[in-house]
Amino acid sequence: MRIKCPLCGERDRREFYYQGADVALMRPAPDAGPDAWDDYLYTRDNPAGPTRDLWQHEAGCGAWLLVHRNTVTHEILNVTLAKNGGSYAD
Repeated sequence: MRIKCPLCGERDRREFYYQGADVALMRPAPDAGPDAWDDYLYTRDNPAGPTRDLWQHEAGCGAWLLVHRNTVTHEILNVTLAKNGGSYAD
């Protein structure tokens, strides 16, 4: 699998480190309550098809990336830079 880093260009997947689903960008407010935090920490989808994940270009520029990919076909649909505060371009 090859991932196209917006800063470095197309690279082998081994240069990147998978960080998990993009749900990490949607943290609840500190005072959101235990139910919201429980969902955030422990509830995960396991989709078959399109998904959005966080990857870090660890062996390259170090950038955090939002990778849109298909878990069935392994096709990379889009890659964008993850932005501070959980806002990012689609």
